[in-house]
Amino acid sequence: MSDNVRKAIAEFFGTFTLVFCGTGAIVVNESFSNAVTHPGIALTFGLIVMAMIYAIGDVSGCHLNPAVTVGFWADGRFSPRLIVPFLVCQCGGAILASLTLHLLFPDNINLGATRPAGTPLQSFVFEFLLTLFLMFVILNVSTGPKETGVLAGVAIGGVVALEAMFAGPVCGASMNPARSLGPALVSQRMDVLWLYLAAPVLGALAAVVVFRAIRPNAPSL
Repeated sequence: MSDNVRKAIAEFFGTFTLVFCGTGAIVVNESFSNAVTHPGIALTFGLIVMAMIYAIGDVSGCHLNPAVTVGFWADGRFSPRLIVPFLVCQCGGAILASLTLHLLFPDNINLGATRPAGTPLQSFVFEFLLTLFLMFVILNVSTGPKETGVLAGVAIGGVVALEAMFAGPVCGASMNPARSLGPALVSQRMDVLWLYLAAPVLGALAAVVVFRAIRPNAPSL
């Protein structure tokens, strides 16, 4: 099996795990009388990201997020020929996770879909800034296009949990087009999906600009 195939499988499995556990926490919370709680949901997202970074970071880089893949590419750290396979596997893993949750909880109508609590503009700005902050941290603690290192998992998982903790009630704190695509597609609630596809990608690209302004001599590929 080639290295590129192994990387693609790792991204598929890692994104499946992220969406199954993260949105699964939302579904379980809704199905069992707030048993998980909002802080529990935020911690679930952060902890599963941290765990996957340590599990597969040395294989694929553990992007688990189309916005992160695009950000690494924009910073010159990621091969363009791997962009499409990574995006397909990330979105495929997310969709399969949502299908699995739908089979387990057929009465849940949202499946953890991200939706604005206020105006779409408010959530767009939130998602843009949240992804900018997340991608900025990733670029600083990662090795090349890989989220690896002793503290990378703690730093990145911590940011995910922190942002989900305070911004989740406002916009869902997706920061990840694949994470939003899976539940929206399976639950057929796609009216605001554009927001969660566009804002994280733009935020990741903005993070590259900020990162290069602060660290102009940081190595690329």
